[in-house]
Amino acid sequence: MHYVTNLPYVTKEEEHVTIPMSDGVRLSAHIWRPTSSDHEPVPAVLEYIPYRKRDLTAVRDSIHHPYIAGHGYACVRVDLRGTGDSQGVLRDEYLEREQADAEEVLAWLAEQPWCDGGTGMMGISWGAFAALQVAARRPPSLKAIVIASFTDDRYADDMHYMGGALLSDSLAEAGTMFAYATCPPDPAVVGDRWREMWHERLEHTEPWVLPWLRHQRRDDYWRHASVCEDYSSVRCPVLASSGWADGYSNAVTRLLGHLDVPRKGLIGPWSHKFPHLGEPGPAIGYLQEVVRWWDHWLKGVDNGVMDGPMLRAWMQDSVPPSTSYEERPGRWIGEPEWPSPHIRPVVYPLTRHTIEPPRDAADAADPAQTHDGDTMTVQSPLSVGQFAGKWASYNAPPDLPYDQREEDGGSLVFDSEPLSEPLEILGSPSVELDLSADEPVAMVAARLSDVSPDGAATRVSYGLLNLTRRDSSEAPEPLEPGRRYRATIPLNGVAQAFPPGHRIRLSLSTSYWPLAWPPPKPARLSVHERSSTLTLPVRPVAEADEMPSAPFGEPEGARPLATSQMTPPEERWEVKRDLVDYHAELDIVKDRGTVHFENIGLEASRRAHERYTTVADDFTSANGSSTWTMRFRRDNWDVRVVTHTQLSCDETSFFVDASLDAYEADRRVFSRTWNETVPRDLL
Repeated sequence: MHYVTNLPYVTKEEEHVTIPMSDGVRLSAHIWRPTSSDHEPVPAVLEYIPYRKRDLTAVRDSIHHPYIAGHGYACVRVDLRGTGDSQGVLRDEYLEREQADAEEVLAWLAEQPWCDGGTGMMGISWGAFAALQVAARRPPSLKAIVIASFTDDRYADDMHYMGGALLSDSLAEAGTMFAYATCPPDPAVVGDRWREMWHERLEHTEPWVLPWLRHQRRDDYWRHASVCEDYSSVRCPVLASSGWADGYSNAVTRLLGHLDVPRKGLIGPWSHKFPHLGEPGPAIGYLQEVVRWWDHWLKGVDNGVMDGPMLRAWMQDSVPPSTSYEERPGRWIGEPEWPSPHIRPVVYPLTRHTIEPPRDAADAADPAQTHDGDTMTVQSPLSVGQFAGKWASYNAPPDLPYDQREEDGGSLVFDSEPLSEPLEILGSPSVELDLSADEPVAMVAARLSDVSPDGAATRVSYGLLNLTRRDSSEAPEPLEPGRRYRATIPLNGVAQAFPPGHRIRLSLSTSYWPLAWPPPKPARLSVHERSSTLTLPVRPVAEADEMPSAPFGEPEGARPLATSQMTPPEERWEVKRDLVDYHAELDIVKDRGTVHFENIGLEASRRAHERYTTVADDFTSANGSSTWTMRFRRDNWDVRVVTHTQLSCDETSFFVDASLDAYEADRRVFSRTWNETVPRDLL
């Protein structure tokens, strides 16, 4: 990254500004703005997240907020209620109170003498969720948003559930937020009240996995803040981005297809990262794009930001399977609108172990084209899924899917003939199955792979479906064993090039642990393959709207905050199997070590440890745990939070066992445990 030190505006910063809420709670803000805004007001840009602006996001914030401020904006980074140095308690994600707070923050910003009355919101992940959700509430000052790695559908396309199947990322993220929501504020900022504020958080926080597990079907809990419920509620311009390696690879194109406002989409090869910090690379000059967006929509500059394609996407070339990539080879392509006029759904019928040559989608929809044929069955072992990687990749520790051949050993596999010419897809593949099951609750995982001539299989996309949600996620129904059903499994969106000589593989399994929680019992699935199909969104290889080879500048940002690494980080992703007692385990460690923040004299440590275990093919032996340790030290101030969340099950219930311990130095000052049972709801 190129660090820019000479920016158009000289800026100043205020590290702790409190913003009053209507109920008396005060939120803490860090503000960067041009010194000239004292007499020449500028638009304000808000990033609103719970991840501790003073320390844990301080380095990242120092790269992009001073950069944007140096181009003539007041950049405001606010800790959510109950996090960092803000007052109150954070009880769950995206609650009404959180969104009302954001509206009050925007109103406060618009009234400041250094603000010209116009505001924008930006962010990645939670910050992007917040911006999109608040945009749907139409606060009067909000003129545009910039969002990365987000969803518009909290139930169907978030870290909690996928196709009605419970994701292990729900447990992992619950553990993350259980820890973040119980950390103390910094006494150097809030003063002697820090301990009172901390204990308020400790007393009123419960394991975050509990509310998420209590809502196993699509209900009002998930509909709240899901913008897909009413796309017309968003009336401001939207710049949306994500990455193909991220769990959030689908929402960008959905917004492009459903919003009726000025909008642009950008999808690169990245994991859950901002595009200017994108991994796998290539990273791009994203902040330059963001500044152009703000210049146009907040300052009225006629800079052509809406020219060119509506969607810019990275068409990925074929690569060998790996759990991590520094770079993904490929090229930038552009689509003038979405859905794209260039993309044609091509339907491939399935026969015994074979993907047949394509036929038109219209033919596939004709009932006369579906007929009984050979039936193949599959009942997958729990080992299928151990090389699936993480639902939302962070590319550290290496967490992308590995070679799929071992997974395919427990799956129903269909291969195409070797391709005679290149084939490229852009969008969401889908699988339509004519099937039956021998249990009332069953799932299917569908994986699309690129198979090289040497046999290595690189997963390109995948999808899950809890078959009790085959017709409705609001009102699921058990399967009638032996009865035939038609079920459609959408796969994650992707842009992928398959070269000549390679095969396209579709793999179907009845388990995908630990990425997804297994059903109560093993189920045998019967697939009537001649009336089952794979549909690919095929894009002609040579299109007139191909983009320049380098349509973006190099990544830029302000020089990052100075820190020093006091103890080394540790990363681990290990698959273990004991062939004596058939115990299998995925062990994940993400330890950031201890970092010293030189500007505030603070040491901060973060360590996360996840474990997912099973025994043989006992589906009720599935067990997941997330343990977090957070520590902050300065002089005589030494505090630590340790959270542990464990999820297990039997055939009828989930069991949550959790603990929260807080320490001052080596003295435990708070301790609480939870032991909760949540009934399984056709899950």
